[in-house]
Amino acid sequence: MAVLQKLPQRRRLVLLCLVLAALWEAGVGQMRYSVPEEIDKGSFVGNIAKDLGLEPRELAERGVRIVSRGRTQLFALNPRGGSLVTAGRIDREELCSQSTQCLVNFNILLEDKLNIYSVEVEITDINDNAPRFGVEELELKISETTTPGFRIPLKSAHDADVGENTLQKYELNSNDHFSLDVRSGADGNKYPELVLERALDREEEAVHHLVLMALDAGDPVRSGTSRIRVMVLDANDNAPVFTQPEYRVSVPENVPVGTRILVVTATDADEGYNAQVAYFQEKTPGESSEVFELKSTSGEITITKSLDYEDAKFHEIDIEAQDGPGLLTRTKVIVTVLDVNDNAPEFYMTSATSSISEDSPPGTIIALFNVHDRDSGKNAFLTCSLPENLPFKLERSVDNYHRLVTTRALDREQFSSYNITVTAKDGGNPSLSTDAHVLLQVADINDNPPMFPHTSYSAYIPENNPRGASIISVTAHDPDSDDNAHVTYSLTEYTLQGTPLSSYISINSDTGVLYALSSFDYERFRDLQLWVTARDSGTPQLSSNVFLRLFVLDQNDNIPEILYPTLPTDGSTGVELAPRSAEPGYLVTKVVAEDKDSGQNAWLSYRLLKASEPGLFAIGLHTGEVRTQRALLDRDALKQSLVVAVQDHGQPPLSATVTLTVAIADSIPDVLADLGSLEIPHDSDASGLTLYLVVAVAAVSCIFLAFVTVLLALRVRRWYTSRLLQVSRGRLANVPASQFVGVDGVQAFLQTYSHEVSLTADSRKSHLIFPQPNYADTLISQESCEKSDFLSVPQTLLEVEEETFPQVNSLHNILVSYY
Repeated sequence: MAVLQKLPQRRRLVLLCLVLAALWEAGVGQMRYSVPEEIDKGSFVGNIAKDLGLEPRELAERGVRIVSRGRTQLFALNPRGGSLVTAGRIDREELCSQSTQCLVNFNILLEDKLNIYSVEVEITDINDNAPRFGVEELELKISETTTPGFRIPLKSAHDADVGENTLQKYELNSNDHFSLDVRSGADGNKYPELVLERALDREEEAVHHLVLMALDAGDPVRSGTSRIRVMVLDANDNAPVFTQPEYRVSVPENVPVGTRILVVTATDADEGYNAQVAYFQEKTPGESSEVFELKSTSGEITITKSLDYEDAKFHEIDIEAQDGPGLLTRTKVIVTVLDVNDNAPEFYMTSATSSISEDSPPGTIIALFNVHDRDSGKNAFLTCSLPENLPFKLERSVDNYHRLVTTRALDREQFSSYNITVTAKDGGNPSLSTDAHVLLQVADINDNPPMFPHTSYSAYIPENNPRGASIISVTAHDPDSDDNAHVTYSLTEYTLQGTPLSSYISINSDTGVLYALSSFDYERFRDLQLWVTARDSGTPQLSSNVFLRLFVLDQNDNIPEILYPTLPTDGSTGVELAPRSAEPGYLVTKVVAEDKDSGQNAWLSYRLLKASEPGLFAIGLHTGEVRTQRALLDRDALKQSLVVAVQDHGQPPLSATVTLTVAIADSIPDVLADLGSLEIPHDSDASGLTLYLVVAVAAVSCIFLAFVTVLLALRVRRWYTSRLLQVSRGRLANVPASQFVGVDGVQAFLQTYSHEVSLTADSRKSHLIFPQPNYADTLISQESCEKSDFLSVPQTLLEVEEETFPQVNSLHNILVSYY
């Protein structure tokens, strides 16, 4: 420091920084603290944040935590203050027993970079234990012949504390015969001895009561007492003597319970009862008294509880030999426990991830773990390994820490998870091993587009299908998972004959089922070509297309269409010519038809449904050719009418008919001449005919009214006559009923001559209909004539009616034959 003061100010600062840097480098990775035992939970131990060079708030952000192997956590981190505090009450004696220095080691882990720092905390002792004697009351027997200066070893006290707080001295209460002497053993322990200062006289005082006090040097001073009762006996002046001042024996930790490990022997120079030696194991607060058993008569030491090298590497047994009168001596037996490979390696998983993205680069850390073996030497030498053919490896770190890292990129579609077995094996014989399993899920990324199982699809649908009919289902598979594998379907939009495709077909976006939105017509279009797109829901979205061709199947929904002969637009009927000189098989005409359907639905056949002259004409079944079957005769009508049916072969079959008019003539002028001879003259002649018809109808009406008048007159006359002849009813009883006709007969007569006349001013033809007579005679009896006031006419009048109007019947027949 004096040298630094002599240097210039700037050089002193530089040198001071170098010294501090050197001190910092020496302490990196190792932090040491000290804390007394028995302090309250949460007590301050050290400023971890400062020693790590971090701010207190960074402890939580960087995931700083304590890592320790398999023991109760004694310390905790205070995230607010960045300090190390106690996690509970710490008992140094329970933790380190009689060790002079009690050190607790653990590690501090920084999660973000997986850095490990070693921490060492010394637990200092406080005076929390008072010295304690193995027995609270001790009885001694001393012969009265014992000379002053005789020493009697006493039971020593035990103090669990160390240093100043452990046992420091003994004190004996004031008396006239005894004093206390304390000797220090080779192990540093203090052993009290009772020294006879003045000869005893049993007759004067047979029993002496003493109090032995053990004191430590702690603050405050603690003490323990033992009452000593000294009985004065006669003539036993020799104590037992062990053959060895200290016994040592080594025992493997797997030695069976009940095994004898040692025999201690003590001899007494006295004789008789004074030479009878008994052995006792001194009770101490440790566990040695519970592990071993000492036979008092033989001095044999046997094991009563299994040894464990990992719990205690050696045991100390204090043995006392006492003769009959009570003189004793002590010795120490040190049992060294030898390690055997009885502990398998242990895993402590410090940090592990359960999921990793499949696009993680090689070298990604999967887990950080520590491997520990409680054995020692080569039994604790550990090697870790992984199965072959896995994309992982182990990287060794400090203090038996290992990192599990990836060696190459992962593919979830090949392996979606890994059950990684890490094997730790020690170097013992036989070797022991432990397996740890790390279950790792490979998280999916959207690296696979949906794929269709076929490169293209074909589907068929009949025409006239109902709307909403299912056509086909296309399905794509995406090897990814979750949203990346959720496939939706859509159609590539385009127009078909000027109409969007979406007007004809739709697709279920979830199932891939195509539906018809309209009824298809085979005659409009026979197939559709479209693209189906499958798109996943990942980010970014991936998609693929497949070609689909939809064929429309024909249905028999169109009747045959007759192309020839066509109906004239002016309403007239087309005429085909057949010369009278035509031979059988002469081709008169040909019926031409087509069907918009296809296949069997468009196969047409022809047949003759009706003909004016059956057997005169025939039609080809498949050609539609109309030919003569025989030679034409003079008696054959000039005008022949044929009804031809055209039928397809669909199910059910559909048909159409056409009427052919065949004129039998050698030429068209002949046809016109023949038809003209049958025509009524045009113009003035047609007008005259109309006039004649009107006059005829008026005449018939007048005749009819006159006839009705005559009938009524006759009926009145008949009624009048019947009134006059009422008295002479018997004379008229023989008159037959057929001579009378009632009103029903008149009504029938009126109905018979109802007529219909249709005249048009601008037409060449007029229409006149005379129904055929339909006479209904109703005969009534004489009683009916008496009760009803009806007209009756004789049957002869009805007969006269037919003779009266022969011209009318003749005119009716002429008009009917003309039209």
